[in-house]
Amino acid sequence: MRVEPQLAFCVREVERAGVEVRVNFGVFAGRRATPAEIDELAKALLPKVGEVAIVAEDRHVVGGDTEAALHQVRIEVDPEHIPADEHEADVLAGRLVESAEAWARSCAAERHAEVSEL
Repeated sequence: MRVEPQLAFCVREVERAGVEVRVNFGVFAGRRATPAEIDELAKALLPKVGEVAIVAEDRHVVGGDTEAALHQVRIEVDPEHIPADEHEADVLAGRLVESAEAWARSCAAERHAEVSEL
C-alpha cells in the first residue's frame, strides 16, 4: 500500500531548539537571502556547533488593524549540541549571534536592494 504525503498537517507539540537566533535579514539587506549566502552562513556556524538548521522565511503577521511582512533567517541548534553549563551555553549563543550579524552585514554590503526594488 502506498502512502501519499500530506500537503498540510497540524503539529501540536513542537520540538524546541536548544538555541534559536533570528536574523532580520530583509530589514538590513532589503532582499531575501540567497541559497549561496545560506550555505556561507552554514559554513561559518558548523565549526561552532557541529549541526545546525537554517530556515529562510517570509513572515507575515496579520491582525485586525496591522500587517507586517519581513524576510527572516532563523538559525536553530538542537539541545544536544548546546553545552549543559549555562555560562558555556550563553557564550555559544553569543558567538552564534556575532557570526550571524557578521554574515548578514557582509551580505548586505555586497548586494543591497532598496525596499522599493522588492
